[in-house]
Amino acid sequence: MLKGEDRRSIGRSNEVTKLVLRQPGRFAELVECLWSEDPIVRMRAADTAEKVSATKTDLLKPYKRELLGLLAEADQIELRWHLATMVPRLPLTGAERQRAAAALLRYLEDRSSIVKTFALQGLVDLARKEPNLLVPATQALEQSLLSGTAAMRARARKLLKELKN
Repeated sequence: MLKGEDRRSIGRSNEVTKLVLRQPGRFAELVECLWSEDPIVRMRAADTAEKVSATKTDLLKPYKRELLGLLAEADQIELRWHLATMVPRLPLTGAERQRAAAALLRYLEDRSSIVKTFALQGLVDLARKEPNLLVPATQALEQSLLSGTAAMRARARKLLKELKN
């Protein structure tokens, strides 16, 4: 259901999202697709897993180790931006949050402004649970205000305002 030829399309991802929400036991199949040899399947699986986990965060928990590893090693843009959103939803230890933050800080060097923007969001989401990450997250936001794309600057302004409240 996730196969296709057009990287600019999410294909049937929304159908798969509804299916997995109705049948959560199929989430394992979806996670497995994050390692597919087909980049379109990986991209659509990441999109779907992110959407499903927004509602059913607990489905991510059994895959914590794998997702942390994938966060650190993924080089596909679409995979990176969805992982930057999903991984902070996991019940992470302090050391795991530090590890995830290190990966997200590396994402700020990505060529994709979408990856960078989602990395900022992920850093702040981690910092809300790990006070030691507030300084690097704030520094990343401030740097994005100075040199980021328009989308990064807008997100950075919003996130800095949230952190101050």
